Amino acid sequence: MKFSQLTVAFVASSVYVASAAISSVVTGVPVGFASGTTGGGTVAAVHPTTIAQLKTYLTSSSPQVIVISGTFNFAGSEGTQALTACNAYACTPSNGGQALLNTLNGCTQPTYGVTIDTAAYQGINVASDKTLVGTNGATLNGKGLRFVNVNNIIIQNIKIQNLNPQYVWGGDAISLSGTNNIWIDHVTTSNLGRQHYSFGPTANTGITISNSFISGSTPNSATCNGHSYWGLELVGGGDFITFYRNWVYFTSGRSPALSGTTLFHAVNNVWSSNAGHLIEGDKNGMGLYEGNYFLDTPTIVASGSVVALFSSEPAALTQCQASLGRSCVANLLGTGSATTFNYDTTSFLTKFAGHNIPPASNPASVATSVINGAGNTL
Repeated sequence: MKFSQLTVAFVASSVYVASAAISSVVTGVPVGFASGTTGGGTVAAVHPTTIAQLKTYLTSSSPQVIVISGTFNFAGSEGTQALTACNAYACTPSNGGQALLNTLNGCTQPTYGVTIDTAAYQGINVASDKTLVGTNGATLNGKGLRFVNVNNIIIQNIKIQNLNPQYVWGGDAISLSGTNNIWIDHVTTSNLGRQHYSFGPTANTGITISNSFISGSTPNSATCNGHSYWGLELVGGGDFITFYRNWVYFTSGRSPALSGTTLFHAVNNVWSSNAGHLIEGDKNGMGLYEGNYFLDTPTIVASGSVVALFSSEPAALTQCQASLGRSCVANLLGTGSATTFNYDTTSFLTKFAGHNIPPASNPASVATSVINGAGNTL
């Protein structure tokens, strides 16, 4: 599936190197806004084998370098929870859709009782100064990760899956609020109740998501087509997020929802086979898109969105020079995608000055390598 739709050639891209005391179990170094993140540093690695041990290490007050192998199955580990839900969408859980949990009193339709898996409902509250690295297909089944008022964390080469997928609000893969220096790299997220990534409301500064795979293919789709609508919800106040060499596949919206006062730098990513739309947001969201490849994506920006965007049109590439220290790189609109992606808001480009800026390559030369390397592939 990763190869069949692309005919572009493989060319490995260069990596912008940051100096940091990072454990040797980590592959590479963070780029972009999260440059300088060290996680647990160079303390001796621990190797938990049970979900209890893993939670203890992730929530401890001490720096930790944690290496996990294989599947950590949280499903059923915290029991179940009785809640109410409603059928807010055209397709219900019994026919491939989702119900809306009424946890925020959002139901305007009749409600009924449901039972959810408690472990999947809320992620592990990861403490500061942690490195989590996966090996041998490391997977968190039925449990996400949560970062609130913490800093200096590295998450690499893991998969997060199966979070009450039939219920909206059933579970986010990764959620952040009030964080700094978080590097999420080579992470796969799939089959979720809600967001793959949820940001807000308190500022998240120094965040990089890189080389990761957002798989929107789901048996429970709010849009009734097997595509996940709940991609990336970016609503924080003052968020700085680098989105670098990721593959976003089979979504139908919120890819991302760019609101709050988020500054979003999307570099050399691939969006493919996306129904609905990708970008939505309000006038305070800010997105710089460069060197990205859009394939089978008919609508890149939702109708009516007023989000501030700079889409690196060929005639405007030099406008990035003063703030980024280099020109921007044009995006590529492939087969089945919108024929135009033309936005020229430049007022927010000055916010990049003084920050670590990753390199950007011609998308035609790196799209195959981005797809092949995205997710827990190390």
